[in-house]
Amino acid sequence: MGAAADSDRKPRAMTAASPASSSSARPGARYPAPRSRMGFLGALTICVIALVALPVAGLVYFALQGSGDLWPHLIRNVIPVAVRTSVLLLLGVGAMVACIGVGAAWLIANFRFPGRRILEWALLLPLAVPSYIVAYAYLDVMHPVGPVQSTIRAILGITNPRDLWFPEIRSLGGAIVLLGFVLYPYVYLPVRALFMMQSPTVIEVARTLGAGPARSFFSVALPLARPAIAVGTSLALMEALNDIGASEFLGVRTLTVAIYTTWVTRSSIEGAAQIALLMLTIVLLLIFVEHAARERQRFVGRAGRQHQIVPADLHGWRGLLATAACALPVFLGFGIPASYLVYAAWHRFTEFGLPADLGIWIGNTMAAAVAATVVTIVLGLVLGYAQRFSRSPNARTFVRLAGIGYTIPGTVLAVGLLVPLASFDNVVADFFRDHFDIRTGLILSGSGGALVLAYVIRFLAISFGSIEAGLAKVSPSLDMAARCLGGGHFRLLTRIHAPMLAPAITAAALLVFVDCMKELPITLLLRPFNFETLATYVYGEAARGTYEDGAIAALTIVIVGMIPIIFLARSSFRDSRQGASSRSGR
Repeated sequence: MGAAADSDRKPRAMTAASPASSSSARPGARYPAPRSRMGFLGALTICVIALVALPVAGLVYFALQGSGDLWPHLIRNVIPVAVRTSVLLLLGVGAMVACIGVGAAWLIANFRFPGRRILEWALLLPLAVPSYIVAYAYLDVMHPVGPVQSTIRAILGITNPRDLWFPEIRSLGGAIVLLGFVLYPYVYLPVRALFMMQSPTVIEVARTLGAGPARSFFSVALPLARPAIAVGTSLALMEALNDIGASEFLGVRTLTVAIYTTWVTRSSIEGAAQIALLMLTIVLLLIFVEHAARERQRFVGRAGRQHQIVPADLHGWRGLLATAACALPVFLGFGIPASYLVYAAWHRFTEFGLPADLGIWIGNTMAAAVAATVVTIVLGLVLGYAQRFSRSPNARTFVRLAGIGYTIPGTVLAVGLLVPLASFDNVVADFFRDHFDIRTGLILSGSGGALVLAYVIRFLAISFGSIEAGLAKVSPSLDMAARCLGGGHFRLLTRIHAPMLAPAITAAALLVFVDCMKELPITLLLRPFNFETLATYVYGEAARGTYEDGAIAALTIVIVGMIPIIFLARSSFRDSRQGASSRSGR
């Protein structure tokens, strides 16, 4: 019996040890977690996916509830104009961000010229200024009695503003230009990183075969950068489609503006949902085209010894031209709006002091953004752990589904959340009224809870992406060693992963916080009554035409928005330089 028992125990011991031994033989393999813990993580992941799917379900419900009376009017008068305007806007913005982002990235990565060190990170500064604040600033700067046209008339001796022709900023062309100079960093950052990682041998071979600088760029470097260009351009286009403040200020009737006006002005949530479904279809089509464009592309980088890229020196007029080319987007996308805000805020402060309710607006903004950031980081950790420790081959696909909220425009997400939030509030209110005779009112819909929930769904992909990248740098052997010493998931997180993930979590928290603070469409549509944030206050003042009154709130948003941009620039550029140095030293 003893021998039999020993023989029974040995196979079990070998079976328990076999996953560890097999995993150690395969670097980067995932180590299976205990069954009960994995079940818990899996259940949480399913709940997160269901949470993200709520807006889509709400849209379908609202769209089906429509009587159909408004749909002929929408098809005849609203949708054709909105679709045509949105498509033209996307085409124009896409061309602008690709040209500016790729051109600036190529100059920064391959050449040395005056001001290059400063412009390298300054090219990211337009990300700190929300598009609606840029439009808000330019509307006043370019006004017929504003500083630009007044200066031109004074130089030309013109007294009547009507006698001077000037390009109309309240137009589709004006919106394309402004959004292009704000959103190009989405292309510049990944393309610059890709140019820095490219082996200079490829360009040298092209030069040896007789290709000049221009042909080497267009025939070799640009095709290799297509994946980064596609990703950055698609992100910029989704941001442009999500925009509501700049488009409305500039008189551009996009699908986002059509959803907002149909809901608020015409009081038709059903019609807004139908337009939102059409807009969501366009977004999904955009994502599909982006993936299809990259599906058949294969790019292989040499893993052997590489020497570091040595930027070529540009002297004389060539260096000045490169400096001007990189400085112009910074000046137009950040310099002019920021300078205007500083001037207008100082003028407002010296005459009237700080707005009486500024502290309330900052408090509301901070409370909603901090709450959403905390929840988003926690859920990002859950998704990261579920993907790392899952034994299911489909785990990665399911986890990725939880990040699709970022592809849903804020206006669409806000409309879709109304049904599930209202249903939840009604169920809770009925339960407490029937059992405890307590009137709870609207718990989520009438509080900041709806706002926080929408922020979490919208920006969960940012948190998960950063944490996933951080976990990828942690060796799985550390997880196995901790488990062998009796550590569970919680101790593994607090003792090992948390210190190693601190930079990734900090970066994710900063980006999510600032995105929540700047978000306008969701805040406009889901905020409680008498709940004013910095973004909604700026929007209200711009809509009334009292630009100077909103300058202090707008400047506050820009100053806070610069914090993650500086952090991102320092960490990204430091990593790229270290990577280039390590490759050159091998």
